[in-house]
Amino acid sequence: MIPRIAEIDNTQKHYLEFIEALKNSGFDGELNPDYANRVVLSTDNSIYQVLPQGVVYPKSVEDLVVLAGLAAEPRFNGIVLSARGGGTGTNGQSLSDGLIVDVSRHMNQILEINAEERWVRVQGGVVKDQLNLALKPYGLFFAPELSTSNRATIGGMINTDASGQGSCMYGKTRDHVLELKSVFLDGTLWRSGPLDDEALEQVKQRDDRVGDVHRVVDEVFTENSELIDAKFPKLNRCLTGYDLAHIRDEEGRFNLNSVLCGAEGSLAFIAEAKLNVLPIPKYSALVNLKYAGFQASLEDAADLMTWGPTSIETVDSKVLNLAMNDIIWESVRDYFPQQEGEPAIQGINLVEYTGDDEASLRQKIDKLTAYLDTVSDQPGKAFGYSVVFGSVEVNKIWAMRKKSVGLLGNAKGEQRPIPFVEDTAVPPENLAAYIKEFRELLDSHNLAYGMFGHVDAGVLHVRPAIDMKNEVEEGLIRIISDGVVALTQKYNGLIWGEHGKGVRSEYAPAFFGELYPQLQRIKGTFDPANQLNPGKICTPMIDGAELLKIDEVPTRGQFDRQIPAAARDEYTQAMFCNGNGGCYNFDPNDAMCPSWKATRERKHSPKGRASLVREWLRLMSLQGVDIVAEGRKVRYGSFLGSLPERMKNSWRKKQGQYDFNHEVHEAMMGCLACKSCVAQCPIKVNVPDFRSRFLEAYYSRYLRPMKDYMVGGLEYMIPYLARFPAIYNGTMNNSVIRSVFKRWVGMIDSPPICTNSLKQGMDERNVQFASAEALSAIAPDQRDRSVIIVQDAFTSYFETQLVLDVIEFLQRTGFNVLIAPFKPNGKPLHVHGFKGAFNKAADANTRMLQEFTSSGIPMIGIDPSMTLTYRQEYVDDGTRLKIEVQLLQEWLVKHCDQLNLKAADLPQNSYKLLAHCSEKTSAAASMADWKQVYQALGQTLELQATGCCGMAGTYGHETENFDTSRKIYDLSWAEVVADPANEDKLVASGYSCRSQVKRLDEKQIPHPAQVLLSLLKTPV
Repeated sequence: MIPRIAEIDNTQKHYLEFIEALKNSGFDGELNPDYANRVVLSTDNSIYQVLPQGVVYPKSVEDLVVLAGLAAEPRFNGIVLSARGGGTGTNGQSLSDGLIVDVSRHMNQILEINAEERWVRVQGGVVKDQLNLALKPYGLFFAPELSTSNRATIGGMINTDASGQGSCMYGKTRDHVLELKSVFLDGTLWRSGPLDDEALEQVKQRDDRVGDVHRVVDEVFTENSELIDAKFPKLNRCLTGYDLAHIRDEEGRFNLNSVLCGAEGSLAFIAEAKLNVLPIPKYSALVNLKYAGFQASLEDAADLMTWGPTSIETVDSKVLNLAMNDIIWESVRDYFPQQEGEPAIQGINLVEYTGDDEASLRQKIDKLTAYLDTVSDQPGKAFGYSVVFGSVEVNKIWAMRKKSVGLLGNAKGEQRPIPFVEDTAVPPENLAAYIKEFRELLDSHNLAYGMFGHVDAGVLHVRPAIDMKNEVEEGLIRIISDGVVALTQKYNGLIWGEHGKGVRSEYAPAFFGELYPQLQRIKGTFDPANQLNPGKICTPMIDGAELLKIDEVPTRGQFDRQIPAAARDEYTQAMFCNGNGGCYNFDPNDAMCPSWKATRERKHSPKGRASLVREWLRLMSLQGVDIVAEGRKVRYGSFLGSLPERMKNSWRKKQGQYDFNHEVHEAMMGCLACKSCVAQCPIKVNVPDFRSRFLEAYYSRYLRPMKDYMVGGLEYMIPYLARFPAIYNGTMNNSVIRSVFKRWVGMIDSPPICTNSLKQGMDERNVQFASAEALSAIAPDQRDRSVIIVQDAFTSYFETQLVLDVIEFLQRTGFNVLIAPFKPNGKPLHVHGFKGAFNKAADANTRMLQEFTSSGIPMIGIDPSMTLTYRQEYVDDGTRLKIEVQLLQEWLVKHCDQLNLKAADLPQNSYKLLAHCSEKTSAAASMADWKQVYQALGQTLELQATGCCGMAGTYGHETENFDTSRKIYDLSWAEVVADPANEDKLVASGYSCRSQVKRLDEKQIPHPAQVLLSLLKTPV
């Protein structure tokens, strides 16, 4: 049984009519009412899940004007529009059951940089880190700091009045907004900024929405100034959402931006912004303090503030321990040493100093550290510390702190720390007492939790661990929220200190009291029909307009509990995605996530794919389909017996019959299986794993394309094809054959099989195949210098010379080399969902390699992706013994003394390493290993910042992926390879990467070992 279109939640008729009217009104952007796009945008980083009616992607300000003007027509007053940027909100701010207006795909341009006057003009979809990267050459930066800065958009920051680390010095987003270009709901385009009284009076005379807005906001402020002063708390994190307390600036000017900033899209669309930017501090330092208790770190922070730092951040032991088990820890472990006899670290404070005078900064650090030395043995004080100087090193620690948000979601078990009361703010002097009571509240309900935050601003992020699939535990959302609201009021604080109101707007009347109706007046003037992100911040005074309730909005847990436990366990790698959006990283030089970067389609991201799989599992289970059994049917069932049904279903697909399976399939086929998500996602969402499971189930009911059999069977066929390489290569180079393969098989091309023989090269170098007899015959004095190279199909048959060069390099540096007999690794089978065949290949390989393991001779692999399969895919299902096959550099680094014997005879050179995605994310420490290996031989090697090359095994060879593969390559690799300064300096560790460069740029980049071999062979 297959989920048909009648069984999904279809877009409502009046929204389809609105979308059709948009098409006919000159709207130039994209319109997506399809179910996949709706599902992907039904979640953010909150606990909620709300299915929109569709998604629109404006391309310009003019598109926003058309959109807003059409929505204002009486016939479309029932249409709801909700703006969305990066989708990183923790309170459902951008979730909507109407139309999502996503400006991040197209409206993401930096329009103007005025370095002399220190301002920039940007579109709303520009990402914060993208802006700061463009500003860096000018020595400037956009100050408000966020943990999500690599995917949070400027429009989103403005709509939540965002802030984070360093806000005591730099303030919030609102403090840096000079002008906004906004589109009001009637289609009016308005540029807002500070107005003196004369200019304000002129605007108030306008007979349109702009005039109405200025008149009402000014009246509300003038008539209620005393009440506003009483209701808006005096906090560093001033109240977000219609900030009337700052409608008049320090010079007495009227500024509508104080109302628009933090409005969460409930008043207007933010199209462009002119922003104030600041000089980057020339010098920075960080003092990292260790505490025996988290409460001690909180209480000590108040004393530390008297030493005049730029900021103070705190992290508890739960978050720290999660960081220690993440890839991020490799970059910071040296700054948190654990000395013998010291207590366990239960909390840390990160005390930052910045400035333009190095002597002054060091003087401040010296004074603080002298004080720390005198109090280190006192109760409640830090028992140890480290000091880090320089922005490069300091930023490594801030990167760890930023990742804390996502890392909390990776706690083990069904109960996961979740955001719903996580950004409260109280006066800093009340923080320790407030948190003590907060913890008592959580402890009274036996809840585990993680904490981190900005103690200098009185803001702490607290995430209680709750299983939202459990109805009883879900009820704690109301109990804890009400309790925290009472606590924040008791300590003169706010429940929304940093991340906006969203669904928590329910508590607005309690905080604003008699001032709340005045906020409703403002909302009603901007949005009289309640069409812009309704239910958030406040509502207009019209019938039926109500604020959302925290326990009445659908949650992800409510949908997930409709999926049987067995199916959730089978697809656990998708189920725990918490929507933090780390996969939306804008940086083209970062490996995460290449398909997202190339397409800018959210369904082609780990978050998007996880969302689609969750919905697919739900729909299948609602129809009684046992998805776990579907997989077994393919693995153990009859291929021929299921053929008639698969042929029939495939014919229906060709006829255009709808099936949600196809939408999920399209998203899965865009994945490169590079596994960057596994390492870089803080939740460790493993797309290749659940992609493989999905494909297995999908092809239990549909015919596979021919290319899958070709790719999956490649490792089995190639030893036979390699006997007659000229025939294979000639066939693949024939234009007619290539045309047939491109159209009917789905493969653009195939790399040529090498004509030189590995066996002959081994004989010439006196290298044996590994066997029980060969291993037992190794002399005792050779065992410590012996190693077994485990073959992979790609290097053994498509880069045979590389294998021979690695052998020669190892022999020249004094090692005894053996080669494991070739067996299919199974990686291509796993990528394409041949789970049964993969298990057979993995079992056979494990048996062979287990025999070699017992000899004590280490094993290494040459290609990173294939080698890492032994420690990842082979053991993911828990049924196989872990076989230790090291990356080449992981083994070499243990023998640097041996390598160093050759260093004196070599010329000194410098090189740049283009690392394979899987290698630099799943084996991050091994990047430093390559540097040490080169250093041992007197060479310099630096890691070149690049994203994915776009090949990923056979992905780039497949017809449907070629264009995307090329786009990915062009994002970061093309420029590096083309740079004349890099001529003869580049080395690449991955077969796929070298293949892609050769294919697209017709250049041959050597493997790191080949360069070292060439040096050994070059006379001094």
